Amino acid sequence: MGLILARSFQIFFEVLSFIVIIDVFMSYFLSPNNSIRAFFDRLVEPLLSPIRRVMPSIAGLDFSPIVLIILLSVLESVLVSLVSGL
Repeated sequence: MGLILARSFQIFFEVLSFIVIIDVFMSYFLSPNNSIRAFFDRLVEPLLSPIRRVMPSIAGLDFSPIVLIILLSVLESVLVSLVSGL
């Protein structure tokens, strides 16, 4: 049971990290009015907003997606460790 739940957490966090990466790439190539980009922005923006409030952009570069991916990875590791111990 614990292994199934641990793997579910891994898949969830991997997919979420991939969505963040897709959103970053789409921000370079697609208009903000594009419906696909707007969909991904609605998924990712609630996670990025708190990070952006604490860490403003540096020299016009937004590092919040990188911070988010690192935080997701740490959270995944902690949850998988906790669940695997069950």
